[in-house]
Amino acid sequence: MHKPQTDLRAVLLTGVFAAFIAIMAQVSIPMPLGVPLTLQTFAVAMAGILLGANQGFWAALAYILLGAAGAPVFAGFRGGVPCLLGPTGGFLLSFPLLAWLSGLGTKKSRFFMACGIAAGVFVNYACGLLLFAVVTKDGFERAFLACAAPFLPLEAVKMVLAWVLGVRIRVKVGKILPS
Repeated sequence: MHKPQTDLRAVLLTGVFAAFIAIMAQVSIPMPLGVPLTLQTFAVAMAGILLGANQGFWAALAYILLGAAGAPVFAGFRGGVPCLLGPTGGFLLSFPLLAWLSGLGTKKSRFFMACGIAAGVFVNYACGLLLFAVVTKDGFERAFLACAAPFLPLEAVKMVLAWVLGVRIRVKVGKILPS
């Protein structure tokens, strides 16, 4: 049985990370084909790494639900269900899986943590490309050129940074993070 203090801490950390994702979504550079370059995936991976798989999942889901309800938490201070059903919706909808996969290896080793992050990014891009191709009716090749090719090098940098910072933060402040 959890102590009420532990449950309150979990709820607060989940909310803090949902807000962190929303803030990092606003660090956004518009791109020509409509998919902005943001720091959302970095924040989502950090939620999984620092909160663990389950709580990271809930933080990312809380972010998605806030946006779906109309709160302007998505890139460009946008919100609403149309954002989730539009060309970039697949990326957004897969954030809980990205967080969950990023958090899976945190209790095992740094290697498993890196593998989880990589798997999460793969799922994020697969979902994002799929919905982009369906919504735009441009096909998978165009989706890849619009949504992945320009972003993958920087995505790799963001995920390595999330991994390095996540490991360091877990070592420094592990006492306040979920076990």
